Amino acid sequence: MPDQPPILTRIAAGEPGATEACIAQYGGLVWSLALRLCPTRELAEDAVQDAFVSVWKSADRYDPAMGSEVTFVATITRRRIVDLMRRTGRIGRQFVDNPDAATSASAEPAKVSERITQNEDVAAAIKALDELSPEQQRVIRMSVMQGLSHQQISEATGLPLGTVKTHLRRGLIRVRESLAQANDGVGVMS
Repeated sequence: MPDQPPILTRIAAGEPGATEACIAQYGGLVWSLALRLCPTRELAEDAVQDAFVSVWKSADRYDPAMGSEVTFVATITRRRIVDLMRRTGRIGRQFVDNPDAATSASAEPAKVSERITQNEDVAAAIKALDELSPEQQRVIRMSVMQGLSHQQISEATGLPLGTVKTHLRRGLIRVRESLAQANDGVGVMS
């Protein structure tokens, strides 16, 4: 369905099935960010729920001219995680039932900056991914976000196995180069 409007545009229009398509498309990304940045699985689950509610509420603000859907979703997810981390830093004891978890929650503000840095790395990787050809993006997302093997990607896309491997290899090389350039730029500006 290459001529379909973006998922977020479809959500904003109230199209049936658009919400499910959004979860199917971006659930892996949102979940992986939440698991990576949140100290507990429970907080990660809360972050995922907050992120998707916010995505649905903000879908009408998505502008394809300003960036890709994946960047829009990742940015909203990052903001919801930061908000959640701030809330848990202020009122962490409220949701903590055991002393070990309380220690973890009270240490949360010290970890927020490390998590934000990690999330900025994720945002840079997403930006680098957005610069790839649509075929490379699709294959990399299927591999990284959905965990599909080369053979499974080949079967799902109808691309020859060698083409899948080439798209992955070349795409990942370009992402690595983009990230290296971004890191060099950060070092120069610091």
